[in-house]
Amino acid sequence: MNDVFLLSESQMERIRLFFPLVHVMLRVDDRHVLSGIVYVIRNGLQWKDAPKAYGPHKTLYNRFIRWSRLGVFDRIFVAQTEQAGCSKRLIIDATHLKAHRPPCSKRGFPRHIERTKDGLNSKLHAVCDGVGRPVRFHLTAGQVSDFRGADVLLADLPDETEDVIGDRGYDSNRIRLSLAERNITACIPPKKNRKLKPPYNWHLYKKRHLIENMFAKLKDWRRVATRYDRGTHTFMSAIHIAASVIFYLKE
Repeated sequence: MNDVFLLSESQMERIRLFFPLVHVMLRVDDRHVLSGIVYVIRNGLQWKDAPKAYGPHKTLYNRFIRWSRLGVFDRIFVAQTEQAGCSKRLIIDATHLKAHRPPCSKRGFPRHIERTKDGLNSKLHAVCDGVGRPVRFHLTAGQVSDFRGADVLLADLPDETEDVIGDRGYDSNRIRLSLAERNITACIPPKKNRKLKPPYNWHLYKKRHLIENMFAKLKDWRRVATRYDRGTHTFMSAIHIAASVIFYLKE
């Protein structure tokens, strides 16, 4: 296993309790399977191209789908953010994720993929803390406005929150009023067409680069930057496990 990625024992111990109990003795262990899943997502591979050191590629795929449906990756991400503690400063933004051809079918259920001027996209809305670690995600179709993402992400912020930083895309009286009612300062520059321009702390606004850096690190994982997964829940599982490994499960 020297030539491929393998999660350490200490990393695995921190998340082992989120996986289902083992009922079959002879099977590839969860550490190797999860490492294989991470390898595939990070390098943008088809499942059949996963290194054989991780075990059969069908095992990797089947467990990824099973764990995704059980919400394992979602719970891992939420648990890591809770252990990190609440941040007084939050930053909100959104980015487009290009959809690969296979997920573009609309049959069966909504996949949150729509056409924009750049082609078929999904849109990932996110909030990160004051040091640039993601704390919340919300996936929509590519043409959905930032406001609708903000309605979900800013609905129930922790009591410790003091500041929310966002770009001009979040400049609306509704968002500002909603934050003010909770005694949260909105550090959002006003749109250029506003007649009365609310003040904002431009020194604090410089911290917005942290969420841009966060998106850049997530997009280093090829199956996040380019959406290969048909199902929304499997794509969000890929995002959650990528965010957990990059920002919270570091050695």
